[in-house]
Amino acid sequence: MATFITPLNLNKLDLKDYLYHLYKVPVLSVRSYVQQSRIRSDKAGARMPAYRRWFRPRAVKRMTVEMAPAEMEEEEEKEEARRRNMEGGGFFVWPKKLEGGELEAWDKETYDAAKKEQDVDRIARVRGVGGTVPRKDRSIIAEQARILLEGKESWRPGWKDYGLAKGPERGFQ
Repeated sequence: MATFITPLNLNKLDLKDYLYHLYKVPVLSVRSYVQQSRIRSDKAGARMPAYRRWFRPRAVKRMTVEMAPAEMEEEEEKEEARRRNMEGGGFFVWPKKLEGGELEAWDKETYDAAKKEQDVDRIARVRGVGGTVPRKDRSIIAEQARILLEGKESWRPGWKDYGLAKGPERGFQ
């Protein structure tokens, strides 16, 4: 077993892959936890400590790795990896890459079309284009504003039914 202090964005698969490909160490399991630091009254090393200024130092991520024994031979490693894969743990095996004919089962054309449409909608929302649908009440309000600006009517507070309300708000019929 070995414990490492790792960056917060490193995950278990990354550490397993790192140890296997760099040091040729087969990893059987990985446990990780993020240890929060205590709240302090001010940043460490401040010239003039501020009164009642609270600061939490950055958290520390620790990962504990269970490694295969050093005397395990290559054939035993492969057998152990196969056994652990069957049990649902252990070494991660990438699935084989799908070819063109095999993608039809996953309906890739529909997925690509939907993704393209979502990207267009997202860009339109960011730019502020086309995100709103003209509604009947918008055109009525625009018409009222035009009449008021031209001076044909003067504004006075009150309620006027333009037929937009639905259901019980319109009254009994």
